[in-house]
Amino acid sequence: MTNNPRIYLWIALALVVWLNYDAWMRDYGPKPGAITTPTTQTSGGAQTTGAPGDLSSRIPQASKTEPGAPAANQGAPTSPAAPPAAPGEASANAAATPQVLHVHTDVLDVDISTLGGTIQKADLLKYPKIKGEAAPVRLENEDDPTSIYLLQTGLTGPGKESYPTHLAPFTSPKTQYDIDAVQDLRVPLTWTNEHGVTVTKTYIFHRGDYSVGLEYSIQNHGDSTWQVAPYAQILRNDPRTKSSMFSTESRAFHGPAMDDGTKYRKLDMAPDAEDSHLSRDVRNGWIAAVQHHFVSAIVPPKDTPYRVTMNSSGDQYLLATTGSTLAVPPGGTVKFGEMLYIGPKLQSQLQKISPRLDRVADYGVLTILAEPLFAALDKVHSLTGNWGVAIILVTFLLKLIFYPLSEASGRSMAKMKMLSPRIKNLQETYKDDRDKLGRAMMELYKREKINPVAGCLPIVIQIPVFLAFYWVLLESVEMRQAPFAFWIHDLSARDPLFILPAIMAGAMFVQYKLNPTATDPVQAKVFMIMPLVMSVTFAFFPAGLVLYWVTNTVLSIAQQWNINRRIATAAAKKN
Repeated sequence: MTNNPRIYLWIALALVVWLNYDAWMRDYGPKPGAITTPTTQTSGGAQTTGAPGDLSSRIPQASKTEPGAPAANQGAPTSPAAPPAAPGEASANAAATPQVLHVHTDVLDVDISTLGGTIQKADLLKYPKIKGEAAPVRLENEDDPTSIYLLQTGLTGPGKESYPTHLAPFTSPKTQYDIDAVQDLRVPLTWTNEHGVTVTKTYIFHRGDYSVGLEYSIQNHGDSTWQVAPYAQILRNDPRTKSSMFSTESRAFHGPAMDDGTKYRKLDMAPDAEDSHLSRDVRNGWIAAVQHHFVSAIVPPKDTPYRVTMNSSGDQYLLATTGSTLAVPPGGTVKFGEMLYIGPKLQSQLQKISPRLDRVADYGVLTILAEPLFAALDKVHSLTGNWGVAIILVTFLLKLIFYPLSEASGRSMAKMKMLSPRIKNLQETYKDDRDKLGRAMMELYKREKINPVAGCLPIVIQIPVFLAFYWVLLESVEMRQAPFAFWIHDLSARDPLFILPAIMAGAMFVQYKLNPTATDPVQAKVFMIMPLVMSVTFAFFPAGLVLYWVTNTVLSIAQQWNINRRIATAAAKKN
């Protein structure tokens, strides 16, 4: 950043004002109108609020294809042709007592219900909810009706016969699965209908990975073609987090998102929004339930057309993908699948699954700057093993990159500091004539070859970099609960002892003293106490952001001190 401390202070003040305004709008701004919705029963027996049409059990309708079409037919999804649910299915499900399959890997602890093969619990074993405590972050869950979160998958079709939807009973050879020493863990579930069709639905878990494969194998032992369409959906009740300018979680986007094959979109759940009743044909995209640092995503097969739909009501939404209808001939077998992701927003893993899936780590309009900035931090972290050290080293590299730009500003500040007594004399001489004062000061600047606006370009260029750094620290799960050194055990939380903010105040005061004093006495006093004010504000910001600011300020002090020394030496030789 520039060596002028006033610019630091104005940037910080503008940021604080913006954070306060945004938090106020979240708490007290206009809210969508409330919608009264019925209560429905989930597979686990918990009640949840459903949007009109019963979101918790809605089955996407199959797309039409011509009878007898080959299994490879992947035409674009067309208008729905199937009823919402197969006759008699609900009563059969009501009588069934589903089992729960417990799946344990080195990173995930998952519960899968045999009723539809629904993923109804997912614990992230390496991510404690609160640092130092045993309870892990839980994504999919049925713990509370107000926060129901299910990943439902199944097959539907155009006929009135039964299909292996997320409401259909499956069987599994065992109820306990552990990855142990294997690299890939397969969890099969089987469904058979009265016409001789057997569907094996297999979840595939990978060691050290949060992606989950989903495979279907359909064997048609009947005497007629069986038509079926795959779907997957996320049902979530996602209450808003209480807004606070000091809460990083409340600043992050919560809600449904998708990629339409060309760009990433955050979907609007408001009742009057177009997205609240979304229906769109897509190819090479994905859908996701996004929250701060974590995401659940469904990624259909590449180059395969499918339809994305969403229905929302209040805090609840049902976001689904439905593929084209496939035809399974008598005696034939068809296999297909898709990818799921349940876990932290680890960009290295997300990039491997689908293009732009890593955009759920949302850096907003500054993505073009934030992505290379994160890449630099990630590279340095791979060498040092410490995110705090990575922040310091990358800040140093940024300072080197911008040194030529900030040099002009620093030289201007140094010369103006040396001219402070002469400027003060001019102000006293022309205190009653502002026009003459202005002309006299411009002549002085011209004579001494000082450009008072020399620092504008560095400021304009570096402000976006600072804001991009802020969003990288806010959004990157890699720095969640990451320790630095000594008393800093979590770079994503505030400094527990407020030592970094105190160092920041001292550094900003030293920087203030290195630069010209404001000619207005009131302004000079304001800028003198501003470091204390800013350090109190930053005391509640993530320690990683304060570490960046302290590092940048200390480097700016060193740079300005060196410039001042060189300017003073040159002036002494000249005299």
